[in-house]
Amino acid sequence: MRVWLLRVVPVLPALLLCACGRDPYVLSKDLGVWPGEWQIERQADRVTGKPINSAFLVTRTSSSVNALVPQSATLQLACFMDQPVIKFSFENKIGTNLNSFLGYRFDDKPGHEIGARFVANSTAVVIEDRAEVAQFVSELATSSALYVRTRSLNASRTSAEFKVDGAAAAIDAAFAGCPVSQPAPAPQRPMPPARRRSA
Repeated sequence: MRVWLLRVVPVLPALLLCACGRDPYVLSKDLGVWPGEWQIERQADRVTGKPINSAFLVTRTSSSVNALVPQSATLQLACFMDQPVIKFSFENKIGTNLNSFLGYRFDDKPGHEIGARFVANSTAVVIEDRAEVAQFVSELATSSALYVRTRSLNASRTSAEFKVDGAAAAIDAAFAGCPVSQPAPAPQRPMPPARRRSA
């Protein structure tokens, strides 16, 4: 026992110094608000001084063809480069951009299948198209449950279920710096005048 203590005690100061030197911007999240099961991040960016706009939700009911037991998954709402994005993260590979797609459904509302972007070594998928973000957020605000699934030719199927009660507060906090809005419709070209037929 004494030998073990003699080996550990000299290392403790170094460990404490390492902990003090780590950047709280990267490691810690001030999670002061918890609407439902949502976690809202409350801290400022050390470069811009602006507040970090982010809210996330963790579930333990994610299933994959490639996993024998339920896994965790995360839903995150955030501003990224001043644009609203929605990110789903999983513990396993879920697909790639060339042969995978995302589907989701809130409560008993009609479901949607979209071509989101797969990132982070194929373990995460991001909704970033403005119209698709607006559609997702409008349904999220008034829903209690969310079912998400991915289908892929090279990673098969993965699904997750989230309890999204309290989403309205999470939406307001996460998108405070990048409000969600429908994109303006593309301007229509004027029709060319009809040709007159010669007699």
